[in-house]
Amino acid sequence: MSDQEQHTGKLGSSPLRLLIIFAPLIVFGALVAVFFTQLISGRDTSELPSALIGKSIPQFDLPALPGLKTNDGDVPGLKSDDFKGKVTLINIFASWCAPCRAEHPVLMSLSKNPDLTMFGINYKDINENALRFLGALGNPYDRVGTDQKGRTAIDWGFYGIPETLLVGPDGIVRYKIVGPIGTKKFTELKSEIDKLVKELNGSS
Repeated sequence: MSDQEQHTGKLGSSPLRLLIIFAPLIVFGALVAVFFTQLISGRDTSELPSALIGKSIPQFDLPALPGLKTNDGDVPGLKSDDFKGKVTLINIFASWCAPCRAEHPVLMSLSKNPDLTMFGINYKDINENALRFLGALGNPYDRVGTDQKGRTAIDWGFYGIPETLLVGPDGIVRYKIVGPIGTKKFTELKSEIDKLVKELNGSS
């Protein structure tokens, strides 16, 4: 046997060679284990942490959605100062987001609460499509800011869309919902809103 054949034989049976061959299987097995652990734990995957819970909202200033109007005129854009002294629900949405369409009736219902102000951030959307979306389903928002580059969404700590945050009259983020607002989350959200409204009325 030649020196080259001996070298090849040693390499083929070396631990390093075996590690290279089986590495993809090891990684796949680890991912399966993580998924299985999450599945049997019963944890709600929508309960993701937010770096802003208990902290002040970020500083930002977003332009309005061009052409969005109400009977009172143009719907204004959105900036940090708009949150002062009121209980606010802020929701990030887009016309291309199917779960946003599914949760929209819930937002329309919440918008009827006179003690609640509702703001929207239109995320990486085409203005015309966003206008058609709100025109067809209704506009629950008092203000809408357009975040076409997604930078403000990052500052807010959004993981995806839709997401909803409840902000107190002091500008502190109190509650977060990741994904569409389901029945359980709707009940919890209404309870949190009631607490903040009482807090606001008690301080006035």
